[in-house]
Amino acid sequence: MDVSFTGKYNHTLDAKGRIIVPARFKNSLGDVFQICIGMDGCLYIFTKDRWNEFVEELNRLPGTDMRARKLRRAMLANSSECEVDKQGRILINSDLRKAAALDKEAVFVGVGNKIELWDKDRFDEANDFSSIEEIAESLTEYGISF
Repeated sequence: MDVSFTGKYNHTLDAKGRIIVPARFKNSLGDVFQICIGMDGCLYIFTKDRWNEFVEELNRLPGTDMRARKLRRAMLANSSECEVDKQGRILINSDLRKAAALDKEAVFVGVGNKIELWDKDRFDEANDFSSIEEIAESLTEYGISF
């Protein structure tokens, strides 16, 4: 099942590191999914099917390449299966919370085949969309058009 996640939702972590998964995302994620360290200081959330595909992609990287080994090690060692509790929350382990600087205010961001989970302040700092035209123009080599 191909899922495309879109939208941005603000939520709050409780003192134990639990956070409510937005209903719009939870329906597509299911009750069990995978969370791992991501790029740019966020966490990635994958459906189980997409996670399995991603692991296969990592495993296709050459074992003789040190960069590939480090990437595979970082992504797989810093991942956790999440299960939604009866209140619609997931528990984010302390290592992943630390990696993404998640403290209180967080933002779930749908980015196509995965969800990014950001600390709100970090998201606001890292994502200045005022120059979206410049960014789009710089990526024309990839064949995107509006």
